[in-house]
Amino acid sequence: QVQFVESGGGLVQPGGSLRLSCTASGRTFSSYTMGWFRQAPGKERQFVAAITWSNSNTYYADSVKGRGTVSRDNAKNTVYLEMNSLKPEDTAVYYCAAQPPGAGSYVFWGQGTQVTVSS
Repeated sequence: QVQFVESGGGLVQPGGSLRLSCTASGRTFSSYTMGWFRQAPGKERQFVAAITWSNSNTYYADSVKGRGTVSRDNAKNTVYLEMNSLKPEDTAVYYCAAQPPGAGSYVFWGQGTQVTVSS
């Protein structure tokens, strides 16, 4: 019944920008930490960014610091990832995930959306 629907992926030119959205259904995730991860072909899954419920603290991987912004709209049960100055190395499948309060791990995952940065 729980479902995350990711959108906003696609083909973008280097130097461009995009905004990924992840909308949850089936339950409310307002008290969860929401994270973004990505996985490129032949590489391990990497942490990208996260935002907590408490104080909406944000965290970013070094690879996206200064280029990415994670935000959430609890009323819409949605988390966003905005990225600019996109590079070919940003090409990956991007996943949103949810971490229950005090769980210490992400237990709900979306299906992923493809982001391709290429001319």
